[in-house]
Amino acid sequence: MASLFSKLAQFANTPKGRQVIAQATDKAQQLAKDPKTRAKIDDARRRFQGGRGR
Repeated sequence: MASLFSKLAQFANTPKGRQVIAQATDKAQQLAKDPKTRAKIDDARRRFQGGRGR
């Protein structure tokens, strides 16, 4: 498992790895801003929590 992590860390330090990470970050931020996606996340959170904390 440590070798997999080290390979991922090496990839993340390459120019291509940084580009892939930047693209994934941008896509995640776009999805987080989308109202439909937010509604899905909120619904899943409500079902997972099962009404706890109220």
